[in-house]
Amino acid sequence: MAYKYLVIVESPAKAKTIEKYLGRNYKVVASVGHIRDLPKSKMGIDTENNYEPHYISIRGKGDVIKSLRSAAKKAQKVFLASDPDREGEAIAWHLAFLLNLDLNDKNRVVFNEITKDAVKAAFKEPRSIDLDLVDAQQARRILDRLVGYSISPILWRKVKKGLSAGRVQSIAVKMIIDREKEIRAFIPEEYWSIDGNFKKNSKKFKANFWGVDGKKKKLPHGESIKEITDRLATKDFDVTKVEKKERKRNPAPPFTTSSLQQEAARKLNFRTRKTMMVAQQLYEGIPLGKQGTVGLITYMRTDSKRIADSAKAEAADFITDTYGPEFSAHGKAKVKNAQGAQDAHEAVRPTSILRTPEAMKQYLDKDQLKLYTLIWSRFVASQMTPAVLDTMKVTLEQNGVIFIANGSKIKFKGFMSVYIEGTDDGKEEKENLLPELAVGDVVQSVSIEPKQHFTQPPARYSEATLIRTLEEKGVGRPSTYAPTLETIQRRYYVKLQQKRFEPTELGEIVNTIMEDFFPQVINTSFTAEMENDLDKVGAGQEDWISVVDRFYKPFEKELKDAEEKIEKIQIKDEPAGFDCELCGHPMVIKLGRFGKFYACSNFPDCRNTKPIVKEIGVTCPVCHEGQVIERKSKKNRLFYGCSRYPDCDFTSWDKPVGRDCPKCGKYLVEKKVKGGKQVVCINGDYEEAVQK
Repeated sequence: MAYKYLVIVESPAKAKTIEKYLGRNYKVVASVGHIRDLPKSKMGIDTENNYEPHYISIRGKGDVIKSLRSAAKKAQKVFLASDPDREGEAIAWHLAFLLNLDLNDKNRVVFNEITKDAVKAAFKEPRSIDLDLVDAQQARRILDRLVGYSISPILWRKVKKGLSAGRVQSIAVKMIIDREKEIRAFIPEEYWSIDGNFKKNSKKFKANFWGVDGKKKKLPHGESIKEITDRLATKDFDVTKVEKKERKRNPAPPFTTSSLQQEAARKLNFRTRKTMMVAQQLYEGIPLGKQGTVGLITYMRTDSKRIADSAKAEAADFITDTYGPEFSAHGKAKVKNAQGAQDAHEAVRPTSILRTPEAMKQYLDKDQLKLYTLIWSRFVASQMTPAVLDTMKVTLEQNGVIFIANGSKIKFKGFMSVYIEGTDDGKEEKENLLPELAVGDVVQSVSIEPKQHFTQPPARYSEATLIRTLEEKGVGRPSTYAPTLETIQRRYYVKLQQKRFEPTELGEIVNTIMEDFFPQVINTSFTAEMENDLDKVGAGQEDWISVVDRFYKPFEKELKDAEEKIEKIQIKDEPAGFDCELCGHPMVIKLGRFGKFYACSNFPDCRNTKPIVKEIGVTCPVCHEGQVIERKSKKNRLFYGCSRYPDCDFTSWDKPVGRDCPKCGKYLVEKKVKGGKQVVCINGDYEEAVQK
């Protein structure tokens, strides 16, 4: 079929969606991502000539390029509609080069959402390629190549083949290792608390020890508890103070890339990569029956919290009609972007608030529905009025010993009718009701419970908290978080254990080299400042060559120093403590791409290898002969199996506890639940209390 205009996008799914919107005069094709890049086999940057990059067509893209050239010759005009960010601008620039398009021509089309109205509006106002954004992307690519292709060969020669170094990934690894050092150096300190259970008439409530004689008091040891309890002569406590206040709680702003990744990890248990993959599907378009294919969310790579006026107006009408006028902020909800945010386009939101999760349920798979519901609910809540809570603080006193009870009651739910932001521990704010109390009342203590505690070391980073910290420090940008986390795990610099990052021996070796010889690369402030400089390049306020030069001049000296002074590091094989059953030579523990494993020391004559397994001290509940050991699935998920496999085929995702169910005799397992762990029967006939 003949066409007048050729439109080039990045993804085939996006191409199908957009072609339906534009009509018969348009042909929409996909470049399938980048088509030109720096060569893989060499540096590809002329450091002696203003860091001139040498781009080549990406291997395997020959047929795509040939097809694009052929299609472009048949068209009266070519439009470049790659993604609305720096990377998309660079792809458009490379396409213009390969197709010999005029860079001054208005052939660049950008839209923040793939809906019929947004796409058609974008084609009414095409612009020329923004060369400042291209320069910003090019500068980042060159900086990353200079770091990676300069340091990686040194690591290959001095440590181990296959290693790599990168600007953002090196800082992420350093942060994980610094946290691990804090944990190792941590010395727990003892402290005590006193929980009180009280009642007024038949209504019970809780209060906590606060202090004595009007002053707050810490309880560092058991002796300090006795000082307090000795002063308590009766069960009667006087109510000496009651403070009632009204507190407003504001809704969270709509999602940016990083907050979406964090909340999806907390609420949906999604890994960062999965979140971005599902979000891409929602952005590119979902077939909605007779409506055709429609993009359900706006562009998902953004650090902006800004919302279009049209979306605010639609939200105000929807909230008024659905929940009532008192729930709508009427488009006046204020959000403030983080310092350094590029604000190139909007926050992540549904393209239409009228496409509710309930209405979309029939068109989405399970993961798409979960993520869409999260995005839709967060956006709706962001446009609603604050929640109002009545809070009550009551002071109870006997002989100078002071307990304080805090209560809250939701007076007006506001945005909490739709969405409550999650926390790192998964807990959300709940009502805590107190009985009606007034100064002069007397309440009775039901129990006074001293509890011993020890201070805890800082928690290891999860994917969510690592992304949040990188963002707070200004390291990386929305598009870099997911690939960074993936790379540091693939290189085995860190491993994810129970959803928390732990450094590996290899990661610590590489980090030590980076700290000793490349301090500039892993300097958080320096890297954050460079991100700001790249933003200035994108805004046309800074020349990209001088930004790269400011980094490379001192980096070049560090490279020469490292080449001369780094001694070859031999990662020694640890003795395994037993012999190879095939040839009799000692087995050793080796470090491979996916961690440690047993191997025969007689390699390459003997290639016997075995996975390293960890016994949990429980006898197999099926055969009662083997030991239960930890294993890893193909997707790196932890499960439990019998050491006598394949003779015994016992497996379980939940950890056996070594006891039988008192009701049915089947074995008990430890199951993770919100707030801790629970011991349950595999038949579901029995469960024990949650262990906090």
